[in-house]
Amino acid sequence: MDIAIVGGGAAAVGLLHALATTEGTAEAGGTGTVTVFEPSPHRWRGRPYGPDLDAVLVNTPPALMSVRSGAFGHFADWLGARGGDHLDPLLGQPLVPRALYGEYLVHAAEKAVAALGEQGWPVRVVAARVGAVVRTGAGLVLRTDDGRKFRADRVALCVGGGTAPDPYGLAGEAGFTADPYPLAGSLDRIAAADHVAVVGSGLTAVDVVVALAARRYPGRITLLSRSGVLPYVWQRPDGRRPTHVTVERVAALHAARGRLALADLVDLLRTELADAGEDFDDLAARLRGPGADDPVRHLRAQLAEVDDPRIGRRVLQETAHTVGPYAWRLLPEADRDRLRRRLRTATSVASPMVPVNASVVLRLLESGQLTVAAGVDAIEPVNGRFLVHAGGGRHTAQAVVNAVNSPAQALPGAARDLVRSLTDAGLATLHPAGGVVPTDPRVHVVGDLTGGGSFLTSSIAGVTAQASRTAAALRTP
Repeated sequence: MDIAIVGGGAAAVGLLHALATTEGTAEAGGTGTVTVFEPSPHRWRGRPYGPDLDAVLVNTPPALMSVRSGAFGHFADWLGARGGDHLDPLLGQPLVPRALYGEYLVHAAEKAVAALGEQGWPVRVVAARVGAVVRTGAGLVLRTDDGRKFRADRVALCVGGGTAPDPYGLAGEAGFTADPYPLAGSLDRIAAADHVAVVGSGLTAVDVVVALAARRYPGRITLLSRSGVLPYVWQRPDGRRPTHVTVERVAALHAARGRLALADLVDLLRTELADAGEDFDDLAARLRGPGADDPVRHLRAQLAEVDDPRIGRRVLQETAHTVGPYAWRLLPEADRDRLRRRLRTATSVASPMVPVNASVVLRLLESGQLTVAAGVDAIEPVNGRFLVHAGGGRHTAQAVVNAVNSPAQALPGAARDLVRSLTDAGLATLHPAGGVVPTDPRVHVVGDLTGGGSFLTSSIAGVTAQASRTAAALRTP
């Protein structure tokens, strides 16, 4: 059997690792080949984990960054003694530069490739973009942009996240940075005396602010956001793993009742908290209103709670990415709509910033160098500058950096032709809410492009959990 993996970033690494470590697959699925298609020179790293500034950190504790699903110590073990060089003293965990995490991905991919080769599954990498997948007899054929054709029995799309939106139509304007990564290059274009406006207030915006601070940028920085909400801050991990809010418990509930409701998930969380002597209603009250009115007060409170012994937010942050994508598909549409209405709060809680970055942001806010402007209505280029309309007032900036992330299930621009070929061939269809849904059992999707998935952007933990399930399906005859 011949397997084709389109994309060579973190999702592909997770899938290769799962293929190499799924027990019993060699006997059950025989042997075959694996072909990975990736045109980027930064193979296995993807867009987020290529070479960049050391100040651009992984935004998640090591336990949730393993490429092996459920192996919470895999990345930390690889780091070894080097982890001590990158310790966040508040978190009590190493937070490494993204480029160093990229080295881990490369190491994990190379180990998986070697293991698969020993099992009779040689892996080759084709440095070309796949432009189309078509049917041919009982198999599939992938066509690359350089005109080559490759046959496969199974295809897995691991093409990464969507193209960042340009909400104010500034593409092509001098002084506008459409995609800040890698920050080592994009920040070179910002003059020292500029007033920089950063569109967005999420994790990418935090990366931009921290990188500017690391370069001792002396000018003003303004975060522009419709909501003005900053992310929450990670709490110190306590090593506890959920025992009630798990995929197994959710699956058992669904199997027993034939349905799943949001109330069922709440009941699991209530039980989880009750076992720890905590109250769900108290947690819900603390999560309402994440501090858009006063970002300084919000960050101070968050940093003060890094050592809070209560487990509620820790459970939510882990299970939102590991259990959430599975449970989401089982919920009725009315419950999904209820969750979507809490999008900004849910994103802020599920994808928090690390304390070391929060401390930098707070310092800049307290000094007045950084401000957060909510209620942005428009940004327009005027005479070589940008006029910002926000909060009923106007101000100008010399540079604008786009830190708006694409929504989950958004289609990457480089994959449009590929997805169109799949839908034209009847191999997949577009989901009404975004993403791609395979209609042929030979086609699989790993990562944010998975149609019908949660509104939360996939984390490494979520991607590897999905990769584990996909590996089992790929290796099944």
